[in-house]
Amino acid sequence: MENDINKPYKICDVNREKKKGIVAMSLEDLLIKVPEKLGMPSENLTVVLESDGTEVDDEEYFSTLDPDTSLMILHGNEKWVPNMPKCQVSLDQTDDIALGDKEQVASLVGRLQHNLCHISLLGGQDLELLSDMDPDSLADIVTDRDNRIILEHIKEASGRILLEERQAQDAMELLKLYHQSVSNGPEDVSSPKQERV
Repeated sequence: MENDINKPYKICDVNREKKKGIVAMSLEDLLIKVPEKLGMPSENLTVVLESDGTEVDDEEYFSTLDPDTSLMILHGNEKWVPNMPKCQVSLDQTDDIALGDKEQVASLVGRLQHNLCHISLLGGQDLELLSDMDPDSLADIVTDRDNRIILEHIKEASGRILLEERQAQDAMELLKLYHQSVSNGPEDVSSPKQERV
């Protein structure tokens, strides 16, 4: 019977830090071997495809998997997340121009590499540094094409957030001026109208 044949699989934990090869003939067999291989408890384990998080919960589906399929083993309430490439930044020490800025960019990118949403937590100076980067200068601090794309997304997102913050500040200033002109009386209200284009 085909189901009685051992097939190789690649297994990993939720963080993709522990990766092992394993041979199993069934889902049940796999779940028996996983705790020893990955150092996990034997209860409350869930098997999902590492590539897209599809749960593998029955023997029939498991038997259709190709050899060397990458599987992720989740424990308890752990959830599958897509694999985000780590952005590697290298600094060229021979270019002393704005080396401090490059180091700061490397630090910022390191903080943002796992979750671009954290960019909204950055301060104005950091956002300005990221949004003012020259795309051509990115070539000497990124190590491959994927990392350059990530940095381009960071640059674009930081520029948008910075613009939104500046627009909000401008709106607040305008409201303050309006409030001042209204509280000073009708004679001061006419002068801002004359300045309108």
